[in-house]
Amino acid sequence: MSNRMRRIAISLAVSTMALSLASCGVLDSDTEGGSAEPTRGDDITVGLLLPEKENQRYDKFDHPIIKKKVDELTKGKGEVVYANADQDAAEQKKQLQRMVDDKVDVVLLDAVDAKDIADGVQKAKDADVPVIAYDRLAEGPIDAYISFDSQQVGEVQGKALAETLDGGKSQKIVMMNGAVTDPNAAQFKKAALAELGDKVTIAKQYDTKDWKPSNARANMMAAISSIGAENIDGVYSANDGMAGGIVSALKAAGVTNLPPITGQDAELEAVQRIVSGEQYMSVYKPYPEEAETAAELAVARAHGWGIEFDALTRDKVDSPTKKDIPAHLVLVSPLMKDNIKDTVIDDGIYKVSDICTSEYEAACEEIGLKK
Repeated sequence: MSNRMRRIAISLAVSTMALSLASCGVLDSDTEGGSAEPTRGDDITVGLLLPEKENQRYDKFDHPIIKKKVDELTKGKGEVVYANADQDAAEQKKQLQRMVDDKVDVVLLDAVDAKDIADGVQKAKDADVPVIAYDRLAEGPIDAYISFDSQQVGEVQGKALAETLDGGKSQKIVMMNGAVTDPNAAQFKKAALAELGDKVTIAKQYDTKDWKPSNARANMMAAISSIGAENIDGVYSANDGMAGGIVSALKAAGVTNLPPITGQDAELEAVQRIVSGEQYMSVYKPYPEEAETAAELAVARAHGWGIEFDALTRDKVDSPTKKDIPAHLVLVSPLMKDNIKDTVIDDGIYKVSDICTSEYEAACEEIGLKK
C-alpha cells in the first residue's frame, strides 16, 4: 500500500470511528471539562492562532482547510476566528487573551514561543476556554495536541541526506536547524543527528532565529566563509524556506553544482527546486489530514464531548509542563523527484501547471511531469 493510500485509509477509519462514537454518545468523559453528551449546539466559535507568515502553508492550507471543515461539521453554523502573530510572541499572547475575553468556545493554538505562551494557556483554562495545541506543542494545561510526527520528520531528512552522501566521515555538512523557540525544531534536530552523527562530519551547525530564510542565508554565508564552499558536501536544512536562503547563499558564493540540500513542508518553490536539482528533497506533510483532524477535535471539545478517545487521539505526548497529553501524530513521507506526482499532485496540493511553469517545463518533462 502506498503512503498516500495508507494515509487515506487511516483518515477514513478515524472519521468513521469518530462519527460512530459521537452518534452513540460513547466518548471518553474523563477529559477535564468533557462529558459523554454534547452540551452545545452547532453555533460555536473556534479561535485559530497561527504563528507566522514566512511559511506559506499557514495562510494557504491550514486556515482555509480548518475553516471549511468546521463549517462542514457544524452545518454552516460554526465560526472560525483567525489571527496570525507574524512571529511575534507578545502579540500572540494578546491575540489569545482577546479570544478568551471574547469567550470563544475553543482555541487551536500554533505557538510562536511554546514556553512563553504557557501563562496565556493557563488564563484560558481559568476562563474555561479549552486550548488544543496545533502543529507545535505549547506548554501549559492544553487539552490535546495535533501535529505531524516530528521525530519522523527529522529521521526522514537525516536518512535521505546520509544515503546520498557516501564518502563517510570525510564528508562535511552544514546543519541549519530551526528556531529554539519551536519545540518541533529540537525534535527535528535530535532525530536528524541520530541518522547523521556517525556517517558524516558536521562542520558547522546553527539554530536559525525565527526560521527566517534571511537568517539562514546569513548563517550559510558564515559557514561558507569558515569552511570554504568547495568543502561543503551537503546541507541539512530543517525546512524549505531556509533551504531557499541556503541556495541563495551558495549561488552568491559562485557555487554552480549545488550540494544536496534537505527541506520540509513541500512549499511550491521547494518542489520546483527539487525538479530543477537545486534542492535534494523535502518532507511532505499531508496538511489536509492534520488540519481536518484539528477541526474535528476543536468542534468535539467545543460541543462538550471528551476528546481523549482512541478515534482521534491514539497517541500520548509529554510537554515540560504536562504529561500524557492526548495526541494525534500524523505520518509524513520524503518528497523527491521520483514521487512528486504520488504526493503533492495526487493529494491535490498542487497541479502540474503550478509546478511546471515555463522556467521548469524542460526539467519537468525529464522526470515525466507533463501538463
